[in-house]
Amino acid sequence: MKRIVMAVALVLAGAGAALADPIEGTWKTIPDDNGNFGHIQVAPCGSAFCGVLVKSFDGSGKTLNSPNNGKRIIWDMKPEGGGAYGGGKVWSPDRNKTYNSKLTLSGDRLKVEGCVLGICRDGGTWSRVN
Repeated sequence: MKRIVMAVALVLAGAGAALADPIEGTWKTIPDDNGNFGHIQVAPCGSAFCGVLVKSFDGSGKTLNSPNNGKRIIWDMKPEGGGAYGGGKVWSPDRNKTYNSKLTLSGDRLKVEGCVLGICRDGGTWSRVN
């Protein structure tokens, strides 16, 4: 009986990992207005996806002790199919603005776009770190 329970547990654990959404993981942003970039950890949050700034870097790649580390950058992003995510927000620390955003996933690239008060900004294409 113990073997059967253990086998079922292993199968379920493997299925959970196999069902992870492709957007989950760590993403490297493009340099902001100050030349800094960051690593954003994207994970499920309820029925949507959220992203937190887990590490910051200056233009030369040196790690920064930023007050923004640990802050939520992406929230309420919902999968729309075909690599598209929408209905969420992205906060841009360099401009301290929150954009109504959409994300488009293509392999290990994540295109970020957003608008606030009719002014739109191309957040560039982020690359997967892991």
